[in-house]
Amino acid sequence: MTSTVMRPETIASEPRAPRRRARPRRQNLAGWLFVGPVIGGVIIFQVAPVIASLGVSLTNWTGLRTPKFLGAENYVRLFTDDPDFYRSLWHTAVFTLAVVVASIAIGLALAVLCNQKVAGVGLFRTLYYSPAITNVVAIGFVWFWLYEPNNGLINAILKGVGLPAPAWLSDTRTALIAVIIVAIWQGVGYPMVILLAGLQAIDGSILEAATVDGASAWRRFWSVTLPLLTPNLFFLSIVQFISSFQVFGIIYVMTSGGPNNATQVFIYKIYSTAFGEGRLGYASAMGWVLFAIIAVITFVQWKGEKRWVHYDN
Repeated sequence: MTSTVMRPETIASEPRAPRRRARPRRQNLAGWLFVGPVIGGVIIFQVAPVIASLGVSLTNWTGLRTPKFLGAENYVRLFTDDPDFYRSLWHTAVFTLAVVVASIAIGLALAVLCNQKVAGVGLFRTLYYSPAITNVVAIGFVWFWLYEPNNGLINAILKGVGLPAPAWLSDTRTALIAVIIVAIWQGVGYPMVILLAGLQAIDGSILEAATVDGASAWRRFWSVTLPLLTPNLFFLSIVQFISSFQVFGIIYVMTSGGPNNATQVFIYKIYSTAFGEGRLGYASAMGWVLFAIIAVITFVQWKGEKRWVHYDN
């Protein structure tokens, strides 16, 4: 009985490589079939409308007649002949600055409190975070009742302690302040969760070493904890800024930009121009100006990261 010994060159010449290449091709095809609908949806419903809006911003299109090409006329008019543009931009800036600073500061305080090992702390975390996931329409209606001048709970408390009871949402002096208070109350939960995660990620040995060196609780927080939280604070400063600068829902529900445009923010002006006045071309121009403002400020935030953000490594 003889045995056949295969030579090395015979083994090397067997066609196995094509089979190995065929499997990755089939896997790639299957992957594209799965992600294809998602990519197609993004292109059709997000990318294409954005590109189309740039073209619309260069016309006087109202949706009811054939658009006429105007070039940069909408943008020139926006900056030179529209006082409501600067007024709404100012309201947006005040709203954004107040909400971002207050929500992050209060969120940090709540994160420190919720990081304590006490009974029932999980319940408090849930209660503090619940407004962030509550429907904005429900929040608007509840606070609208709380702000009611005659029968609202807030004015009832103010009258009870002998303080003046303002007409919160119908007074041009207090309407924006009232909306800012609601936005801070609703938005403080998200910074709390992000900062709580940052606190729990800090190595306890660092704080123990600071304690051994004689650092007080305040010195440990200011010199150790806060610098180690700067990556979380940097993330929140960008996310909260973008979110606050595009505020719409709470304004729409509570004041509709009033009274006398006292709470008309930039997004609400775009909405009223496009769907209230039907000037789609002009509204598209405002949308691109909004994009440019957010892009520039975000870029400045990114460039300044190295000056104040510290990492534990």
